[in-house]
Order: sequence, then structure tokens, then C-alpha cells
Amino acid sequence: MIVCSCNVITDHDVRAAVKTTAHSRPSTCKVYGCLGCNAQCGRCARTIRGIMDEALAVAAAGGGAQKT
Repeated sequence: MIVCSCNVITDHDVRAAVKTTAHSRPSTCKVYGCLGCNAQCGRCARTIRGIMDEALAVAAAGGGAQKT
């Protein structure tokens, strides 16, 4: 699902970025940076934060199946 129309970022992209930045506390800015873009209108920030929190919770619980 596309979560950022400005940069055409999907929920899968966000989850992958969280995995690559897992060694440090991920933030929406780090996710954008990891994906090679910047926030444009900002409408997606809350959704991206929710996906990040979900991905971090899954990783903390042992990395089981992720919601898609």
C-alpha cells in the first residue's frame, strides 16, 4: 500500500528502512533518508510512524510474521 503519495513510498519500503536503521532509534526523518527522499507535505508522517512502531514491535517480539 502506498503511504506517501509525494514520494511513492509503500508500507513495505518503510518496514525495510526500519530494518536497516534498527541499530539506532529510527525516526521518520531516518526512514525518508534511507529511502533517498525527504518529507514533502507531511501528511504521511503519522502513518509512517505507526508502521515503524508496528515493525519495531514485531522485531522485539522475535521477528514473526508481519502484517501486510
